[in-house]
Amino acid sequence: MVQALNHEELGQVEVAPEVLGVIASIAASEVEGVVDMHGTFYNALAEKFGRVNYTKGVKIDMINDAIVVDVYVTVAYGKAIPLVAEAVQENVQSTIYTMTNLDIREVNIHVVDIQIVKHA
Repeated sequence: MVQALNHEELGQVEVAPEVLGVIASIAASEVEGVVDMHGTFYNALAEKFGRVNYTKGVKIDMINDAIVVDVYVTVAYGKAIPLVAEAVQENVQSTIYTMTNLDIREVNIHVVDIQIVKHA
């Protein structure tokens, strides 16, 4: 658990890493140029059976009391990968901070695929 707030008189608020993963996944998906989040084999198998994984494509690590987020994305063909990656980093960091008041040390973007987007 990650401690978000500490009010001596009221108690503590803790945020589970899975919650940070959901926030990061949704924030990354909102960025123009991100076509899909890249999950694991387990994620793909679970989706075949109708289970939705809201943390798909995100890995949260606690390293020396610092939060490190790894995001695995598929980018649309023709989009500038550095610009999309930077936008994902900024949106993930700012969204997590806005919702939890937690500082993120790193947001690492892993572009695992390019997809040609067909327009109808």
